[in-house]
Amino acid sequence: MNLKLSLIKLLCLAIINVSLFSGCTSNNGNERPTVLATTSILGDILRNILPEQITVDQLMGPGVDPHLYKASQGDVQSLSRADVIVYNGLHLEGKMSEILERLSRTKEVIAFADPLPASLLRSLDSGGVVDPHIWFDLELSVRCVEQLTADLSKIFPDRGSVITESGKAYIQKLHETHKWCVSQINQLPADDRILITSHDAFGYFGDAYDFRVRGLQGISTLSESGLKDVTNMVNFIIDHKVKAVFVENSVPQKALRSVIEGCRRKGHEVNIGGELFSDALGEERTPEGTYVGMIRYNIGTIINALQ
Repeated sequence: MNLKLSLIKLLCLAIINVSLFSGCTSNNGNERPTVLATTSILGDILRNILPEQITVDQLMGPGVDPHLYKASQGDVQSLSRADVIVYNGLHLEGKMSEILERLSRTKEVIAFADPLPASLLRSLDSGGVVDPHIWFDLELSVRCVEQLTADLSKIFPDRGSVITESGKAYIQKLHETHKWCVSQINQLPADDRILITSHDAFGYFGDAYDFRVRGLQGISTLSESGLKDVTNMVNFIIDHKVKAVFVENSVPQKALRSVIEGCRRKGHEVNIGGELFSDALGEERTPEGTYVGMIRYNIGTIINALQ
C-alpha cells in the first residue's frame, strides 16, 4: 500500500514538473508568438508593423526613463519567454545591455538602431559614445523601420507578406509626419528656434529641423547637473532672449526650475513652455501615447510656446 502511494506521488510530481516546464516556454504551438520591446516607443512601432496574431509586449511603460531602468526578476522572465526581443541599442538601455547580450546567443534579438551607419549618428565624444535618441529624426526612423520590417518578415515567414505591407504603410505615415513637421516649423523664425530641455535628448531633432538645442543634463539622465551647468544655462537663456524652456515627461523638473528662478533673479522672465515627451510615450489612449502622436504633440507644444 505504501509503495503504491509512493508511486502515485512520484507520478503527480512528474506531471506538475512537466506542466511548470511547459508554462515557461515561449511558444508551445498553441500560443501566439511574442515580440517584446524594451521601450514604449518601440512597442508602438511594433504594433503598427505586426499583425494581431503576434503578441507585442513592452518592458517600460509611459513616462519610464530607459537610462535609469533596471530589469526586475519579472522582466528577466519576460525576456526569456519572448520569441523575439527588440531594443533601441546605442546604450540607451545601458543597464540591460549584459542581459540582452546573453539572450542574443539563444534567440532573436534585434537592435533597432543597427541599420544606421556611424556617419549618421551624433558623436558625443572621442571615446565613441553616441546619442541614442535617434527617433527624433523621422528620416532615421524610416531606415530603421525598413530593416526591422525585413527582419520580422524573415522571422515570421507565414506572416511575411502581411508584415511587409504593414511596414510599408507605416513608413509612408512616418514620411507624411516628417513633411508635416517641416511645414509647422517653417512658421517659426529661425532666430526663435532655440530648444531648452531637461536633458540632451533632442539633438537629432535639432539637426533634422534646424533648432539650436541645449539640455541642462547630459545625454543620459544618469548624469546630474551642477551649479555651473545651471549658471551657464541661465546666461545662455538671457543672452539669447529665450521665451520658454521645456520639461520632460520622464525627467525630474527640479533642476530646470532652478534655471527659471536664476533667470528671474537676473530680471529675465522665462516660462515653462510645456511638457515634452522624450524617452517615453504618454499614457495609452492619448494622442501622445503613440510614436507619431508624440512627435506631433511635441511640435505643437514647441511652436505654441516659442511663437
